[in-house]
Amino acid sequence: MQKTINGVSFRKMVLAGVSLLEQNKEYIDSLNVFPVPDGDTGTNMFLTMKSAMTEINKCMNNDISSLSEAFSKGALRGARGNSGVITSQIFKGFCSVTSGCKEITTKDFAKAMQEGATIAYKAVTKPKEGTILTVIRVMAENAVSLAKKHEDFEVFLKKVIDTGEEILKQTPEMLPVLKKAGVVDSGGRGILVIFTGFYRYIMGDEDLEITFEDDKQPQSLDDVIADINNLGDIEFGYCTEYMIIHMHKKTTEADIDKLREKLMEIGDSVICIGDLSLVKVHVHTNEPNKALGYALELGELFNLKIENMREQNRELKKKAQVVEESKEMGMISVAPGDGLASIFKDLTVDEIIVGGQTMNPSAEDIATAADKVPARTVFVFPNNKNIVLAAEQANDVTNKNLVIIPTKSVPEGISAAIAFNPEASVEENKTAMLDAIKSVRSGQVTYAVRDTHVDGFDLRKGEIIGLDDKAILAKGDLVGDTTEKLIETMFNDSVINITLFFGEDIREDEANKLQEKLAEKYPECEVTVAYGGQPVYYYIISLE
Repeated sequence: MQKTINGVSFRKMVLAGVSLLEQNKEYIDSLNVFPVPDGDTGTNMFLTMKSAMTEINKCMNNDISSLSEAFSKGALRGARGNSGVITSQIFKGFCSVTSGCKEITTKDFAKAMQEGATIAYKAVTKPKEGTILTVIRVMAENAVSLAKKHEDFEVFLKKVIDTGEEILKQTPEMLPVLKKAGVVDSGGRGILVIFTGFYRYIMGDEDLEITFEDDKQPQSLDDVIADINNLGDIEFGYCTEYMIIHMHKKTTEADIDKLREKLMEIGDSVICIGDLSLVKVHVHTNEPNKALGYALELGELFNLKIENMREQNRELKKKAQVVEESKEMGMISVAPGDGLASIFKDLTVDEIIVGGQTMNPSAEDIATAADKVPARTVFVFPNNKNIVLAAEQANDVTNKNLVIIPTKSVPEGISAAIAFNPEASVEENKTAMLDAIKSVRSGQVTYAVRDTHVDGFDLRKGEIIGLDDKAILAKGDLVGDTTEKLIETMFNDSVINITLFFGEDIREDEANKLQEKLAEKYPECEVTVAYGGQPVYYYIISLE
């Protein structure tokens, strides 16, 4: 029976949740309800949780407060797509409760889940039931009741997860689009996978392994020490390092563990590793004398180093240069292809973030791009409805004043960039951009990734489909014919410009032939084609 979760267990529990999510992210991706090849809920949730785990791994002590802060910070910085942003908010609320716990009880855990659900709902402008929000809310509500009856985490978590599974089964009845596709909500499945990972650890399954698919090499101990010498708000002023050698005969392995515990009581960023032949210690503390005294009880000191971090910080501040912003306003834009990136550059957009469907940039990616712009105020064009929330979240991780123009497509982003006037005020530009995106109608041509029935169409896997930002409007066996059908459906008498941005799978001569055909069909309109280079979508279409 496990009645509480301590810091070590908390760390391993999160690791287990991230590991199980990684193992199942492709399955969660496959639950995407819309039959286009951009299902990335599992991937976005995993990358969000991977970022959280990275921050936790940098945490050199095992108190729950520090781990909770790292968890929340990492999830926020790595949040990608709507599913990732909502996940980050769930654990932001969760960690706001756990950070005040020395050890977590089932009542604490239930309260943390409830706060996570509350914060997540607040993060979404128009919450929809039948989604990840419903699943976490119902789980949290039941967790509060269950915690009153069960102190044992093994029983408590199992019942909470069973509750989640039950409500997940009901999501198709809440959202017709899920029922049509014959799937449950992908985000709801993702959050259940994470909590199932928590439960598997609690049940004693410590054989879970996590392997992240990146090229970064593991940090050495010296790398870690360099990272944690970060001079921000300094609570503990002295960076103290030493080795213990020639142990006393009475010293045992248990004494090394006791030393680590004593160091955690007088400081943070604790590293205390080794055996009876050598122990290496690093600690940030205001009492280096105690850190040395504790060590002398075990053996002799070697390679001793104590640095005054507050004085180092003062010196760095003296040398710091205030970077003057060279202009009042700038722009950044998300672009899914190199051709589209060049178009935005030609429109004086300062920074381009490569991304779009299947590769949603995170809040940190957007904030990093904004930080490179030499302007205090930066307009952001997400150009995808699944990136808008991450863009809004980026305001929390940058000192820039980000103005999010909620562009849901590349054509809207281009119109917004064209409307920019460096001589106008921020508010005037915002108004002009919002007006500009209202005059654009966007369409995309891609292919179905599953057999299904949606929006009145019976679709076969591989069939070409044309859609706007709301529904599928056309289908066919040929890209050109389907594109023509889509434009015909979207067209009205107010349209004077038709622009086709062709993707990486379309040859230029094919695009030019289609342009000629459309120009003949719509003689009153100016029809142009431009290389977009985007993956997944054969054509992105703009009607103005």
